[in-house]
Amino acid sequence: MKSNGYTTVFTVAQSPEEVFDAINNVRGWWSGEIDGPTDKLGAEFTYRHGDVHETTQRITEWVPGKKVVWHVVDSHVNFVTDTTEWNGTDIVFEISRTQDGSEIRFTHVGLVPAVECYGACSRAWGFYINDSLRNLITTGQGQPNQTEDGNREHVAQ
Repeated sequence: MKSNGYTTVFTVAQSPEEVFDAINNVRGWWSGEIDGPTDKLGAEFTYRHGDVHETTQRITEWVPGKKVVWHVVDSHVNFVTDTTEWNGTDIVFEISRTQDGSEIRFTHVGLVPAVECYGACSRAWGFYINDSLRNLITTGQGQPNQTEDGNREHVAQ
């Protein structure tokens, strides 16, 4: 089976509607500076973490309780040779109802092992999705400014 991107899946006891609301509260689970609306079809927002990572996402799919897709229209990831390697990729959140709550399937389409930032980026997504977003959904409190090793990130003021 050929991978089309980095994927991770988890389940929670919360409803698809609660999951959808948490996903779209991007500032509640993803670190850095986020400018612009993150909660409506067609909206564009930028994500910036110091001078290391800056991307602009356009919300291209918005199905309440079921799916959100962000299309990366511009990126600058400064720790890889091709700083624009996220350009044209899609960040997809799919939600399905389960007997006991919801399943969340996250895929960064285009973030494949052949991409230089795959290791660092997939580890970061693993933390932000499996830990910070999951905690925001289940407890109401994400960890947007904490790294996967438990240390607080130093975000420039």
